Amino acid sequence: MIALLFASVFQLQAQSVSLHGKITDINGKPIEFASISSQGKLTFSSLKGEFSMTLQSADSVVVKFSMIGYKTKTRILRRPKGTQRLMVTLLEEENTLETVDVKGQRIQTGQNQQLRKEDLKQINAANGNGVERFVQLQAGVSTHSELSSQYNVRGGAFDENSVYINGNEVYRPFLVRSGQQEGLSVINPHMVDNIDFSTGGFAAKYGDRMSSSLDITYKQPKRFEATVAASLMSADVYIGFGHQNFSWTNSFRYKSTANLLGSLETSGEYKPKFLDYQTYLHYAPNQRWTVDVIGNINQNRFDFYPESRETSFGTSQNVKSFRVYFDGQEKDLFKTYFASATLTRHFSKNTRLSLTASAFKTNEREQYDIQGQYWLTQTETSRRLGVGTYFEHARNYLKAQVKAVKLMLQHKTAKHHFEGAIYFKKERIEEHSNEYEMRDSSGYSIPHTGKDLNLIYALRAQNKMTSDRFESYLQDTWHFTSAGEHTHFTLNYGIRMSHWSFNKETIVSPRLSLGIIPPFNNHVTLRFATGLYYQAPFFKELRDTTTVNHITVARLNDKIRSQRSIHFIAGFDYHFMMNKRPFKFTAEAYYKILNNLIPYSINNVKVIYHGTNSATGHATGLDLKLYGEFVPNTNSWISLSLMNTKMHLHHASIPLPTDQRYALNMFFTDYFPGTDKWKVALAMSYADGLPFSTPHNELGRNSFRAPAYKRVDLGMSYRLLDNTKQESKLIKNIWLGMECLNLFGISNVNSYYWITDVTNVQYAVPNYLTGRMLNARLTVDF
Repeated sequence: MIALLFASVFQLQAQSVSLHGKITDINGKPIEFASISSQGKLTFSSLKGEFSMTLQSADSVVVKFSMIGYKTKTRILRRPKGTQRLMVTLLEEENTLETVDVKGQRIQTGQNQQLRKEDLKQINAANGNGVERFVQLQAGVSTHSELSSQYNVRGGAFDENSVYINGNEVYRPFLVRSGQQEGLSVINPHMVDNIDFSTGGFAAKYGDRMSSSLDITYKQPKRFEATVAASLMSADVYIGFGHQNFSWTNSFRYKSTANLLGSLETSGEYKPKFLDYQTYLHYAPNQRWTVDVIGNINQNRFDFYPESRETSFGTSQNVKSFRVYFDGQEKDLFKTYFASATLTRHFSKNTRLSLTASAFKTNEREQYDIQGQYWLTQTETSRRLGVGTYFEHARNYLKAQVKAVKLMLQHKTAKHHFEGAIYFKKERIEEHSNEYEMRDSSGYSIPHTGKDLNLIYALRAQNKMTSDRFESYLQDTWHFTSAGEHTHFTLNYGIRMSHWSFNKETIVSPRLSLGIIPPFNNHVTLRFATGLYYQAPFFKELRDTTTVNHITVARLNDKIRSQRSIHFIAGFDYHFMMNKRPFKFTAEAYYKILNNLIPYSINNVKVIYHGTNSATGHATGLDLKLYGEFVPNTNSWISLSLMNTKMHLHHASIPLPTDQRYALNMFFTDYFPGTDKWKVALAMSYADGLPFSTPHNELGRNSFRAPAYKRVDLGMSYRLLDNTKQESKLIKNIWLGMECLNLFGISNVNSYYWITDVTNVQYAVPNYLTGRMLNARLTVDF
């Protein structure tokens, strides 16, 4: 019995095999989390690439080693016994292209159009926000204030546009109500490396917004570079340096628009001071790991002490004069902070996993007490149409925090680009608002009931909100050809899901786009896109107002639901040569079905929502754009947009507040004949005026329409020094520029101030935008 026992033990030992070893890539670096499978057993390699497992011996034992991004390897062990040690090397999948130099324009097969950063340098932006001004000149985009960085896309409100920097969604201040307050936007044009912009039909990776996506990628310099720029309105300093695995960029911006605001009709003492600091650090200690850190501190201060204003308006046969003398002041402060840190694990050239933590914080204050004594006069007869006093008061404070964590996985193969992510966001907003307006006309306070003296407008809000938001998406971009490989297809399909704890709503957003390069002409691209897009409510959309005894109270509506838009888009791109120079013509038709709309109105740049899903609507239109080298080695373009929008509210059909029926934009660059030292940039806009209603009647029929917006900006630059071809020189370029903003001095209407007399007759007094102004700029590149 003892002999039989020992024999069986030795036999069992002989039948089992202890297998261990190490898995590396072709460079000898360990591959962690690789899978090892055999005989129905599965294990994974450690962080050092090591593994161990016990198997049963047989005539042959098959062991499989696999890892995403690497070729699977199989080892066959013949009658293994005892302890076996294996050193396994996995080869990367051969599905990447070698580095090539591409000249010309990138073929757009998806819904993102790449805006060239070289064109960005030529943009003359009155507000100092060059990227937004660049976007405003594109087809399908509209704006009606050169003081603002906000823009509307295909009938959508300002809040319906998503903006990303290196994959991080960025936010804007909430209380801003005029372009004068906005200051510097978070996008720093000196740090931009790539701009992708979509006016609709964008992929699932972009968030729950209904109109557009703007995707900004910051640069990673490989050597020292710097830019110092100064003008009559701003001063910018940019410094970047780096080498093969490290880069760091820093930028400081200062802007004061006092000279620009001095061209407004309201005279007084303007003290705007806008500061911004940004940093971007990229570090790759080895081929496996990278770290990216972005930081931003932005402070926009707007102080204003008005004195007087005189405005003439009407027709040549019916001219009215509005004169005001002011007393009081306005003091606004908007402080925003943003930080993001991303840790990326590169399993191979084609597979990576990223973990991102980000935080946004804003502290906003809006304070004003302004009294105006006004006279409204019929100029031809000197008859007084209205005499009175108004007083405006506000003490608005808001604090907000958004913290987010995102885990994202990307994997590329020869024909596919898979991408997926999950988010968790924690939002906290606290609002304290108190504002009112009093009007006294010809001795009577308005509204005058005969018994009571009431304020014409009063608002109070004390709101706090803490909520969690879960988001995820999964998408794939598939490149394939037809059977004969004559037709090339690019299919992007994906789905996005999110859940918000505040209103307990879960939304699912499928999205699909297809690009086709037909066999009959490889210079033609046909594009089709559709999808279900939501405008997830955040804060402004929640504020539901109720008026009792002439006091309006704003509360947060936890029953609100996401606005919804279904996009149908058909596009056509044609690349061609004319006079041996490249051109691209783009045409895109769209139709958007709008549901669960929250009605809103726009006053200057302030969007006022009404807190209920009480409307439906549509937006349809056609966008045309011709882009190319009208002049050799310079890029110019012209775009035309036609649009129609309707909102169905309370059994009435009215245009959306952003219903711009037509828009024509042109940007033209040129050199002086015989030299490339002199450069000229001309930007022109001609756009339909927007509809509007009487104040505090935002659900009216929008029966009025403002005049068309017309503006021409001209800029000329002279290159004082050109050392771009001499690597040893520290200073590469020196440019001296002169800009004439609003070249023809056109008085564009921004909004209206309404005057009411005791007979309840209302007069709309236009608030005009900036006049003609000269600006000088000096730019030095290192």
